Amino acid sequence: MIEKINDISELSGFYRDDLFYVRIISLAKAYGFSYDFAVFYRQLDSDNRITAIISKLDFDFTLCFNDNADTNEISELISVLGYSTLLCDASFNHTAPYTQGVIMVSDKKVEISAARAEIDKYPKLMELFNFVDYDTADFESWYVDISHRIRHGCARAYTLNINGVIISSGIFSSIYNDDAVLSAVRTSEEYRGLGYGSALVSEMTGDIKGKIYLMREKELNEQFYKRLGFKNNGNWRMYK
Repeated sequence: MIEKINDISELSGFYRDDLFYVRIISLAKAYGFSYDFAVFYRQLDSDNRITAIISKLDFDFTLCFNDNADTNEISELISVLGYSTLLCDASFNHTAPYTQGVIMVSDKKVEISAARAEIDKYPKLMELFNFVDYDTADFESWYVDISHRIRHGCARAYTLNINGVIISSGIFSSIYNDDAVLSAVRTSEEYRGLGYGSALVSEMTGDIKGKIYLMREKELNEQFYKRLGFKNNGNWRMYK
């Protein structure tokens, strides 16, 4: 049985040590249960144990489930509700096109510094948005979302600057308790290979006590993140 929930306490008793859990719970913490565009669900088995949790932010879904979940029921719900994207573990099968990549995780702290560069932990979001160069995102909707998460302690943005110019950036797009999801890491092309990106990620990971998760494309940046203490930890899948 899948039901809509109205309080974060209704997610208690369910835990998964993965990226999807952190994303969903941090969204619940940031937005609560009073907005029409932010909706949360749980699946219960016959003993009323939670087997899956789902977040819906507009039409972007994230799914976290355990081995006892009824994945057919979940797939049917997603189809009925309609979605733009569905992010989940690659073991979840849904009849739609998808892209797929690698999840990495780290709880290590690797100290790296960069000469002449300064870390800004409160960057101007317009400048950050322009630097990251989101191809498909609208600034206003992105700004409303990320600033809301930051205000509620569920996200953090960082830039690394030289003489006031951004040369590298990164965002913890989800934070819950001591864990976080790292995203939007970018370094200007002319500064790549010089240690600036590593210095930024090193600074960011030092601020998180628990585990840090990230999603990367299969063929990209594996060695970069391994040098910073990350290990491959399964695969993500994005249905569209």
